[in-house]
Amino acid sequence: MLVKVRIRVQAVGLNRAEALYMRGLYLEQPRLPSGLGYEAAGIVDAVGPGVERTWIDRPVATVPGFSLNDYPVLGQEAVVPLANIAPYPEKLTPVEGAAMWMQYLTAWGGLVSVGKLEKGDFAIICAASSSVGIAAIQVAKQEGASAIATTRTSKKREELHELGADHVIATAEEDLIARVQQITGGKGARVIFDSIAGPFVEQLAAAAAYHGILIEYGSLSLQPTPFPLVVAMHKQLTMRAYTIREINADPGLTRTAREYVFDRVADGRFQIKIAKTFPFADTAKAYQYLESNQQIGKVVITL
Repeated sequence: MLVKVRIRVQAVGLNRAEALYMRGLYLEQPRLPSGLGYEAAGIVDAVGPGVERTWIDRPVATVPGFSLNDYPVLGQEAVVPLANIAPYPEKLTPVEGAAMWMQYLTAWGGLVSVGKLEKGDFAIICAASSSVGIAAIQVAKQEGASAIATTRTSKKREELHELGADHVIATAEEDLIARVQQITGGKGARVIFDSIAGPFVEQLAAAAAYHGILIEYGSLSLQPTPFPLVVAMHKQLTMRAYTIREINADPGLTRTAREYVFDRVADGRFQIKIAKTFPFADTAKAYQYLESNQQIGKVVITL
């Protein structure tokens, strides 16, 4: 039996996963009536059997990796498994606390645990203006790699540079493959971290280095995703699916990942970027804004 806690919610960070879930396009189908919300920050105000009462009155944030059908957190209160909460650095506000764990754990898991990113590597980070994209830029820089951010148009170019990207490619305006070849001196990018999928993976595969790895952690295109077999054979390319649940399923990885993220947020090496906040009454508007692609960073609902 899972041990659980109840949180008095102060803020909820939004994710593309929920937008897909509410339309029946996510990894799991909603069982109606269903709630929403993966990431909440708040105060523990009750604990279940088997949970130490020292958790009560502590500020925590949820660590995604549970079923939205079982533990939605978008509401005034949320009940979640004890294993899926964690403190956040004291200097953060609840809004920042609700924007921390999903983006950085996802980025660490994909780039460091799966991609084995290291100093001198080139990493392509797709949909780089998303919260996970920005976190991935910071993780790549932390590991000594060069971050190549992609975005559809040049509108977000300057801010992505300010957020740490070494290079920015506007895929609707530039030749992705040619630009990556130019940036990498013809080598290609060894690690590619992509949330778009669909036909776009063929361009990404062509931009990859020999023995590169293409990590798919999302499916924003909603189109069938081909396996670029011929290019993969020529380059000995690995194409690999990944979700944050992979990290949460391994206690050792969970501990390592959480320490890595917490320490770097606490000392300022990682800076959380909040795009916009909305009051709870404007939840529908918050999700509409998330899906508009206008934002750079995390969209958060406050309660």
